[in-house]
Amino acid sequence: MKSRARRTMAAAVFLVALLCAALTGCGAGGSQVPPSGINNDGAAAPSGSLTVFAAASLKGTFTELAERFEAEHPGVEVRFSFAGSSDLASQISQGAPADVFAAADTRTMERLRDAGLVEGGPRTFATNTLAIAVPPGNPAGIGSFADLARPGLKLVACAGQVPCGAATEKLEQQTGTSLAPVSEENSVTDVLGKVISGEADAGLVYATDVRSAGGKVQGIDFPESAGAVNSYPIAAVKGAANPAAAAAFLQLVAGPDGQQILASAGFGPPDA
Repeated sequence: MKSRARRTMAAAVFLVALLCAALTGCGAGGSQVPPSGINNDGAAAPSGSLTVFAAASLKGTFTELAERFEAEHPGVEVRFSFAGSSDLASQISQGAPADVFAAADTRTMERLRDAGLVEGGPRTFATNTLAIAVPPGNPAGIGSFADLARPGLKLVACAGQVPCGAATEKLEQQTGTSLAPVSEENSVTDVLGKVISGEADAGLVYATDVRSAGGKVQGIDFPESAGAVNSYPIAAVKGAANPAAAAAFLQLVAGPDGQQILASAGFGPPDA
């Protein structure tokens, strides 16, 4: 009787082990395979749409990051709104639906943080400096920041409320240089566009914008730019519709893959 019971018990244990191995891969030497929709850490995998508001100067890098993010999270579609940081911050303040906000300066992010519109503390993920963009061949012969103050020069810059404009004003104060732009734009991409179209002799943009434009413009670095380094912060927006996807995107941007993509585009490290 005892022998039969032991045999029955052994058979039951064997069947359970087979079922466990077939369904989940558990058992000695087996790997854990999470069910669909579950991450390896047991948390629900992000899904749905993720809306990211990001500074115009991040368009190229964040588009590339989104492709990688969607490949890693097949259930998520990333949607972007690229514009001047101050315009995006105003839209969020007025209730525009966004899950993540990435700004081109800390001042703009602090406005939203002080208003209680971001979740947790913003994280700096990159830095950037200004550069002079001129048409190929540099027909106006620009060679320095001081040259931008020459009478008759058609200079385009960012408006003062935009991060690149605030950096420009800071450099004017530090160097004692007074600039007189013929046009002030609400985003750095608009400044770059006027140089590319031939409407300007020169434009003050970010070094990353010069690189992304390829041969459409010629870039001129100037040492004074080190006096106005812009730090780029990122944060989840308070009340985000997709907080799980927002957290995962922030992790990608700050992680090794995100930092490599940003560095390849010419952005400086967060602690620069």
